[in-house]
Amino acid sequence: MTSHLERFTEQHARTAEVVLAVALSACTVLGGAVSTSESSPPRTQVTPGILALVCLAALLRVRSHPRVALAVTTPAAAVLTAVGYLPSPLLLAPVMAALYWLAVRGDPRATALGYATAAVLVATSLYGAPLGDDFMLRTVGTVLWLLLPMSLGVTSRFRRAYLASAQARAAHAERTREEEARLRVAEERMRIARELHDAVAHHMAVANAQAGTAAHLAATRPEQAREILTALVGTTSSALLELRATVGVLRQAGDPDTGSLEPAPGLERLPDLVAACRSAGLAVTVDTGGRARPLTPGVDLTAYRIVQEALTNATKHAPGRAAHVGLDYGEARLRITVTDDGPPLPPVVPGGGYGLMGMRERAHSVGGDLHAGPRPEGGFAVTATLPIQPPPPAGPAAEPTEEAP
Repeated sequence: MTSHLERFTEQHARTAEVVLAVALSACTVLGGAVSTSESSPPRTQVTPGILALVCLAALLRVRSHPRVALAVTTPAAAVLTAVGYLPSPLLLAPVMAALYWLAVRGDPRATALGYATAAVLVATSLYGAPLGDDFMLRTVGTVLWLLLPMSLGVTSRFRRAYLASAQARAAHAERTREEEARLRVAEERMRIARELHDAVAHHMAVANAQAGTAAHLAATRPEQAREILTALVGTTSSALLELRATVGVLRQAGDPDTGSLEPAPGLERLPDLVAACRSAGLAVTVDTGGRARPLTPGVDLTAYRIVQEALTNATKHAPGRAAHVGLDYGEARLRITVTDDGPPLPPVVPGGGYGLMGMRERAHSVGGDLHAGPRPEGGFAVTATLPIQPPPPAGPAAEPTEEAP
């Protein structure tokens, strides 16, 4: 009921102010008629209606100008109490309304003005009837009636502030949820784009090198060209399988063929990767140092993709040369080194360099680091350091940095 009344008064503020002013002025007239004391009747018959009209004019703007309303209604009430009218709630209704809105608006002098008003009305009330049976009503009663609207006004102000704060928190939470959802979507898109780049770029680079070599040898060495073409079929099949597995994450759970996706690759597939690069004309050697240990799926996928991208770059920029892959297992970290003896990579053009960028992003996503650049003796080197066990999530809202595609 209260909320409906508040909504109505906010939607029809001007109408509510007029109705309130008329009702309070009528209370003053009614209070002058019934708020008399038999022991100390009024000394002069001052018409409360005249002062009620004065209060009516002030109360029309009581919500926006409570100080003005209080400055007008307090002298009117003081005149009535000074001639002997009993300060009842009806007689003091305009003053009480002004004090209420003064407290609601958070006026810094509301308390002082309230006490001053109470002192003035108590003094005028005692002047009108200093002795009698209604002494307590004219003193304590006046103070209590004037303190009541002030306390109600403060309570209403606090309640409105609390509701406004709750609405602001709800709006902020909604905006935060929307921003978090957009961030998750952007992260997922980046992850899928990185997987597509790593899977497709490697196989296409190897397939291109294999096709070029086969075309070169077709006339002079047909048997060797046939072997390379056979390997090319395997390369393209692997590309299709990885592409299908990566795009499969975009399917809904009920879509067909979602249960037959290939698991995420790891270092156990390094021999196949090396064989594909060798068939494309790149001589690849692999050395493993330290005690090899199983890696978590995210770190294992990251290690494989870094080696795959580094060998892809070597296949494209150092065909017919040699590359070396080093895996050094330490106590807590795995060090990966991929070097080749070809010319350094060309400068990165705007919008390019996604391979090196993707390798760095992958290394950082599992708590590792990566450096890439030309070697002083020639060729290019990629060095990555990955944790054997990735660090725990930073907070309850953290998500795994890598998932199986």
